[in-house]
Amino acid sequence: MSRKQQLHRPGPQPGPPADDTGCSVLHVDMDAFFVSVELLERPELVGRPVVVGGAGARGVVAAASYEARAYGVHSAMPMTRARRLCPHAVVLPPRHEKYARVSAAVFEIFRTVTPLVEPLSLDEAFLDVAGAVRRLGRPAAIARSIRAQVREQQGITCSVGVAATKFVAKLASTRCKPDGLLVVPADGVEAFLHPLPAAALWGVGERTEQALARLGLRTVGQIAQVPLATLQRELGNALGSHLHELSWGRDPRAVVPHTPDKSIGAEETFDTDIDDPEIIRRELLRLSEKVGARLRESGNAGRTVSVKLRMADFKTITRARTLREPTDLARVIYVTACELYEAAGLERVRLRLVGVRVENLGPADQAPRQLALDEPETGWREAERAMDQVAHRFGRGAVRPAALVRRAAEGDARDDGDARR
Repeated sequence: MSRKQQLHRPGPQPGPPADDTGCSVLHVDMDAFFVSVELLERPELVGRPVVVGGAGARGVVAAASYEARAYGVHSAMPMTRARRLCPHAVVLPPRHEKYARVSAAVFEIFRTVTPLVEPLSLDEAFLDVAGAVRRLGRPAAIARSIRAQVREQQGITCSVGVAATKFVAKLASTRCKPDGLLVVPADGVEAFLHPLPAAALWGVGERTEQALARLGLRTVGQIAQVPLATLQRELGNALGSHLHELSWGRDPRAVVPHTPDKSIGAEETFDTDIDDPEIIRRELLRLSEKVGARLRESGNAGRTVSVKLRMADFKTITRARTLREPTDLARVIYVTACELYEAAGLERVRLRLVGVRVENLGPADQAPRQLALDEPETGWREAERAMDQVAHRFGRGAVRPAALVRRAAEGDARDDGDARR
């Protein structure tokens, strides 16, 4: 059994209701989210191995159905390997805008329960329901209600872990997937944690897992029995202390309703290496349009624009420039990105990936009014906001710069999605 399969094997079977007293933290995780959303429109694929991701030579798995996971397919795996493991899998291209819409609807369900919702990604979040108990019932009842509403309103399933801490709640949701609910009682944390493999602890990657194995520590319970000083000596003060606390289920972190984006970006991996500056600039335009739209959607503007350029030999160069004033306009982002690309001296170098990112974010409504390059009093800003309105109604592909129409027909790159952090 692989390390990933160990961490995701089914948890305890349903039994008598567990005591949820003091367990006010919920971790809600959509089951195979991207695939589940796709199956809403492709019901004939239910029960078959389905993979969402890039189909090109450098495509990566974004999500896999549980039928595909049975063959060892998992997210972030190269699509070529996924096809070898499961050659009969159905591969679907990702539709991020569709997933974002369903995600927004699911999070609206969460916020009818409690304002204390901490998003982790499009498909998972922590909720603190302590303030909702008097109104909606005990934590486990709230979890059951959330699962029912997600299923009824969106047609997909989710798994929910209920515990006294974020760490244990997240582990619980993992252990009851798919379509499960698991309560870890406050007085049952050690019994739940200690049989788990060491890799279940946050911060234990493959290298740390190997270091623990050399010490004979293969389960959480074994780690818990090692003196703190010994763990610190073998693993370093910070990691040793961290694993010692988690092995006893101690996690003081509160549910934080909103963590502001530090940056918003997007990147592209080409199916074949490209050294044509025209194609590179066209991709920079598309990425700038995407980043600008996401900035405006989030209500942010940023001062620093950066480009990421990865060459055929995987050497990666980043270049950044801080603007005089924050911007959320694709026009400004694109012009700056092109200048950074040209300044990098790679106009005839073969590239496998390009990316655009905007950092130093702040609320757009508090930023000084900035005119785009060559912009009259009414112009690019109004045009981009009009494009946002059209995209909101008809989808992002309904309107685009003319230079990207030919790009869409040619299909000269694969979208790797976006990143917010």
